[in-house]
Amino acid sequence: METCKRCIIICAGDLEISQIPLKEDDLVIAVDGGYMYCRVLEITPDVIIGDFDSLEEPYASEVRKMKGSESACVIRLEREKDDTDTMAAIRYGLQAGCQEFHLYAAMGGRLEHTIANLQSLLFLKQNGAKGYLWDAFSMTTVICNESISFRKSMEGILSVFAMNGDAKGVTETGLKYKLQDAVLENSFPKGISNEFIGEEATVSVKDGSLLVLARWE
Repeated sequence: METCKRCIIICAGDLEISQIPLKEDDLVIAVDGGYMYCRVLEITPDVIIGDFDSLEEPYASEVRKMKGSESACVIRLEREKDDTDTMAAIRYGLQAGCQEFHLYAAMGGRLEHTIANLQSLLFLKQNGAKGYLWDAFSMTTVICNESISFRKSMEGILSVFAMNGDAKGVTETGLKYKLQDAVLENSFPKGISNEFIGEEATVSVKDGSLLVLARWE
């Protein structure tokens, strides 16, 4: 497999956007029913992966015809497995050398898959990559022992959650509610619904992992 920088994963959850920004050298993976979104958005995926339990006709027939052709790499997974289809796509992207992952249609739909996809952000971070979940009005990512900044023009709310045990040394600046060297527990949502105020905002954590969700609706 060729090395690449970004991996775009189109899942089968709710898709609330009409366009997915792509770069020429992106690795684009359609996950199961996500292939239907690719067809609607006129995106040609490099890889189609899944057990195809959510892929409806006539799209399922299209994928069956692709198998063995050069139009796309089709990977059919067993239904009984440890990895979700999205996690299988993430592993494929990591093996291809990708270090930045952008997941679309990864939320909504079945709650258990939304939670699994949020957990996948921590998996990516622990494997040396960055992961982002996008929908029409939000971006979600995970930071570990580091900081993330947002430009002055950001409007909306910013929420942070302890992701993997307690998060220590959490500091938030440039937001309506200041937080300095705090401890966030993963059993209490203390970091929810802060607000952007027209300043450059920064969230940092000294010891632990934070799920960071910026919402601008």
